[in-house]
Amino acid sequence: MASTTPTDLTPPPPAPPAAGLGDGKSTGRAGDRIFVALSRGSGILVLLLMASIAAFLTYRSVLGISKDEGNFLTTFDWNPAGDPPVFGIAVLLFGTVVSSIIAMVIAVPVAVGIALFISHYAPRRLATPIAYVVDLLAAVPSIIYGIWGALFLVPYLEGLNLWLDQFFGWTYVFEKTEVGVARSLFTVGVLLAIMILPIVTSVSREVFLQVPRMNEEAALALGATRWEVIRMSVLPFGRSGVISASMLGLGRALGETMAVATVLSPSFVISLHLLNPGGGTFAQNIAAKFDEANELGRDALIASGLVLFILTLLVNGAARLIIARRKEYSGANA
Repeated sequence: MASTTPTDLTPPPPAPPAAGLGDGKSTGRAGDRIFVALSRGSGILVLLLMASIAAFLTYRSVLGISKDEGNFLTTFDWNPAGDPPVFGIAVLLFGTVVSSIIAMVIAVPVAVGIALFISHYAPRRLATPIAYVVDLLAAVPSIIYGIWGALFLVPYLEGLNLWLDQFFGWTYVFEKTEVGVARSLFTVGVLLAIMILPIVTSVSREVFLQVPRMNEEAALALGATRWEVIRMSVLPFGRSGVISASMLGLGRALGETMAVATVLSPSFVISLHLLNPGGGTFAQNIAAKFDEANELGRDALIASGLVLFILTLLVNGAARLIIARRKEYSGANA
């Protein structure tokens, strides 16, 4: 029998990666060079567009804020056409954040439940049409939701508002102190929750469907129930995807314009009584006042748009950071 030396047991060195497949270099083929150039150019174009938008918004914002006689961050009034001009974003920032939080609190748990039902509970004959309807609802224009909210949701939410005031008015948040229809930040939050529900559901469903079948079968073989399989295998695997889906929904909630403008009764008053009519958001205020605004008024509206732009970037950046940290944690525990 031939002897085996230690050098014979040494595994061969790994083969170098093929050129053009991750090393940033293209092969000699014309198609590869064109693809690399288009990909790189598309990425650079996106960065240039973002930079140009930020530069334009910053320039016009500086022009407007320099003429503001109030504090742009804390003033509760919006009167850039006055003498002197006074405007601020305190009410708009409060209304945008509060309505978006209400929408997320309502929509995300329901969306995850629907996604789990479609992917792991419903039979295929039922799951397919439900998934189709959910995807279809995600494509409905905002103005349709706004008209439906104004004609149907607002009248029928008045009863819910009275019920919340009767049983939960002691929380101060659900105390209704003003008489009026339900054109409040709470109504806006409910409408936004209905609007972002299909988006969060669709993305979460696709993530749950990607769970390795072997993991679920292994849990079932150990005697786990259906819920235990979902809790131990499905939800941990899809947590990053659910976070991404939630951030997509939050982005739409922050920037929603026509639906909010149709439902909300705008007023520049900050109130923790969420059932009282009034409030405002960045997008709703821009849509309502852009046409009638003078040059200073448009600069002021652009300044508020810059704040919304920064807020959206911060939300997306926070989501990316959460997902990256969770991946590092999962890799360290693997």
